[in-house]
Amino acid sequence: MTLFAVIAAAPIVAQTAPPPQSVPTAPQQNSAGDSTTLTPEQLDRQWEGARDAAPAGAAGAEPAQPAAADQGAGYADLADLVLAAPVIADATIRSTARIKGAEAADVAPGLVRFYVEADVTALIRGSGGVAPRLGYLLDIAPDSNGRLPKLKKARVLLFARTAGTSTAQIQLVARDAQRDWTPALDAQVRRIAREVLAADAPPVITGIGNAFHVPGALPGEGETQIFLTTSDQRPVSLSILRRPGEQPRWAVALSEIVDEAAAPPPRGSLLWYRLACALPAAMPDRSVASMAATDAVIAREDYQFVLRALGPCGRSPRR
Repeated sequence: MTLFAVIAAAPIVAQTAPPPQSVPTAPQQNSAGDSTTLTPEQLDRQWEGARDAAPAGAAGAEPAQPAAADQGAGYADLADLVLAAPVIADATIRSTARIKGAEAADVAPGLVRFYVEADVTALIRGSGGVAPRLGYLLDIAPDSNGRLPKLKKARVLLFARTAGTSTAQIQLVARDAQRDWTPALDAQVRRIAREVLAADAPPVITGIGNAFHVPGALPGEGETQIFLTTSDQRPVSLSILRRPGEQPRWAVALSEIVDEAAAPPPRGSLLWYRLACALPAAMPDRSVASMAATDAVIAREDYQFVLRALGPCGRSPRR
């Protein structure tokens, strides 16, 4: 469980983020040399060059990081952050300054607000580029002994949006949108970002459309097809095939043609996330309204079979 928390106007929504809030002026201004905007490619090249040039254990090499902070972070929580964040940065915290007074009036009880400046090591997502030094607000929860975590020099992943037109000021997209950097977390976030930005990324599932069931020639044989509704009207359907003496088999199709070789999506993939975190707990009555009663019962059973196969979404409750 990370000790970092960030204010947000509303709970995170995977597909849309609320408009940015104003960010206070930094307690100390950056130097003129920090105002240059770097592209993702320039930042990545700088980081790769510095990492390759640094000998093992030398100053500037990647510091060892504890992996425990994000061991419990599931795919759904990270996908929520990636989808909500136009900017994802690997950064090292340079300085912090405590915020008091009116700018900290809405801080939740038990938290302390800081203005943080962090130096960007690599830009994972952010087509417009960002400044090499970023400033943002952070609300910090003390540990059980009342001590605040040490932030300076900590390497973190930031999930954010730019604040207004500035490339140097950001707003984190959720209370848990600053994460302690680990190699495993970095790799997973990059993989999710590639899935999200891919040309064939699965669409957002918004509900269930019509369904039908076709009985087979033998008792217990048949096929159910369930059409899903999507935000961009792209076709998505579930197919469940039953054969006597066999376990039902199911697959998902992302086109109007159902591929016989299609398979269920692997857990921890964007398609799995789209289904497991969006499908309702039961098929609505209107989806089976045109079926015979016996076929409707089987179609509902097949839908529940798919839900069990997908397993729980695993999204953590939003604080």
